[in-house]
Amino acid sequence: MTPLDFEYLRKFLKDQSGLDLAVDKQYLVESRLTPLARKAGLPGISDLVQKMKSGAGPLSVDVVEAMTTNETFFFRDKTPFEHLRDTVIPALVQARAARRSLRIWCAAGSTGQEPYSIAMCLKEYGPALAGWRTEIVATDLSNEVLEKSRAGLYSQFEVQRGLPIQLLIKYFKQVGELWQLNADIRAMVQHRQLNLLQDFSHLGTFDVIFCRNVLIYFDQETKVSIFQRLAKRMESDGFLALGAAETVVGLTDAFKPHPDKRGLYRPNHVTAPSLVPGMLAAKSAARA
Repeated sequence: MTPLDFEYLRKFLKDQSGLDLAVDKQYLVESRLTPLARKAGLPGISDLVQKMKSGAGPLSVDVVEAMTTNETFFFRDKTPFEHLRDTVIPALVQARAARRSLRIWCAAGSTGQEPYSIAMCLKEYGPALAGWRTEIVATDLSNEVLEKSRAGLYSQFEVQRGLPIQLLIKYFKQVGELWQLNADIRAMVQHRQLNLLQDFSHLGTFDVIFCRNVLIYFDQETKVSIFQRLAKRMESDGFLALGAAETVVGLTDAFKPHPDKRGLYRPNHVTAPSLVPGMLAAKSAARA
């Protein structure tokens, strides 16, 4: 792969998926795209790039899917699900008592472990949600991972990563050497292909948004744009859950940290979400 090939791929991935690939990540591109090139019957990545430039649509989709990270596991990081159980659901059960419905969005649903962890949390909450309409929408850029999520079928290794044994026994059945989520849990999750760089207003509004471990791959400007649009998709008393390495601080005033709840944020009740003053000053200086 030549330096020009690498720069082409960096720009392509940023434009198509928001992935902001650092200049020292050439090894990552080579490790993930060399197998894809061979699968396509091409000698190497330079040939892959040439075919992409010629307008090979499906191949370009394969490149994006190969390069976007889909690392996930059940109840990843634990804390967000403790917040969901101990803070978010109790608050919303009280606030939504009249309408008796909840909408939750997993904005990077990957192979399903996160949305299904949320579904199990709702099931475990018990009688307080009996008779409620609960909707979990799982979106991802990759159709391949969404297909795996729809199937709800996981290896022994995958169910051993973060999933308590009592929940495995309660909500899964063994299918050969694999484990499949019960149909009632799978039915709680809707799957839709979505690129966060594009408009997502058609999804409607949500009480809770999980947007975890995806914004870390975007540059500052893209993060700000996504935060502003997420705020418009959230109920005024809703909750936003971010990954452990992610924050709204210094990026937007659309959300504020929830007191004493790391990674949990609330809408900031501003009329028009905007950049915080420091960021505005920085952008103004950059244009000067």
